[in-house]
Amino acid sequence: MTDKDAGKDGEDPTADFLAEVRPEETPWRTERPPGEEAPERAERPEKWGRAKSAGRAAAKAAPYVQAAALATWIVSGTLDDSDDTGFGDVGSSGEA
Repeated sequence: MTDKDAGKDGEDPTADFLAEVRPEETPWRTERPPGEEAPERAERPEKWGRAKSAGRAAAKAAPYVQAAALATWIVSGTLDDSDDTGFGDVGSSGEA
């Protein structure tokens, strides 16, 4: 910190400003005294039960779906290469 940043009386105006605007410590972030039990968690109804289970199932199936897509792509490429039906020469029967 330079002398220019500090006020005439040697205080830091930035620190003063931050002390003024800093929020108070919230009660759920303060430390619990030793020996005091933790409060029980409130029961929350599960709103997204089906969506969460569907998401979990999709996440578990994703590697298998990717492997199946890769295998299908490889097989389709192999079949395309071996499909030599001769239709590329349609119209040229060799007769003049």
